[in-house]
Amino acid sequence: MGKVKIKRKSTLIDMTAMSDVTVLLLTFFMLTSTFLQKEPTIVYTPSSVSEEKVPMNNLVTVLVSSADKSGKLEDPATVEGKLFISFTGDADSVFSSEKIRGMMLDEAVAIYNEQHKNNPIALNAAQKAAFRQTNMFGTSFAHLPDLLSMSVTERDKEQGDLTNAAVGIPINDNKNRDGRLNDFQIWLKAIYNVAQRINNEQREDPSLTEEQRANISNLYTALMRKGQGIAIKADKDTPFTTVQLVFDNLQTMKLNKFSLMTALKSEDEPTQ
Repeated sequence: MGKVKIKRKSTLIDMTAMSDVTVLLLTFFMLTSTFLQKEPTIVYTPSSVSEEKVPMNNLVTVLVSSADKSGKLEDPATVEGKLFISFTGDADSVFSSEKIRGMMLDEAVAIYNEQHKNNPIALNAAQKAAFRQTNMFGTSFAHLPDLLSMSVTERDKEQGDLTNAAVGIPINDNKNRDGRLNDFQIWLKAIYNVAQRINNEQREDPSLTEEQRANISNLYTALMRKGQGIAIKADKDTPFTTVQLVFDNLQTMKLNKFSLMTALKSEDEPTQ
């Protein structure tokens, strides 16, 4: 009786379907991922045992620059303590990051001009549009129109040069004794006022869904109310006196529930 020959099949696998799935997954992750925003200076946050994550939305971040670590400056401390502010809204809300930034800018400029009636600033539509597109900024109100008139490349270059006197939001130990707010306090007041106005005026808008009303309520109660949602990001080597100046200004504005960004301490890291 003859042997039955088994037909040999090719060992090659058609990967066409798999490559299609790979492309779809890659596209999905690219669209749903949150990318790290560019910052004007690198900050290495201190470590802690806290595992509470920083929220990705509805967060105001105050970045405090550290002393120069490149060894290029004769006095590394000259670039220490410069402030930058960023705001991240909720992409799924009726109040996106760009819309909130625009409202905050208008409010802050109005407060500044009220205090500086003899030397007010004015921003045109192009400058306001540039600010709405800017994630993190740090400059005085007096220099703000010039900064927003620059191209994106020029603006990033200037903001990254911490030796530039125009870089950094002005801050001092002002306790409101003279009735005037410093530039940093003006931004804090503008942030709070905008959140309060959104909460009061828009939450009852009949055209909004319940989910949108909840997002608006969270924007005020979780982010701005008494400072919740404001996070300080400072380098682990920055002197406490430098960071304390930021704390004092927040408390002067009655924003007492802010957070300090830290990195999770590893098991082999010594406890101080």
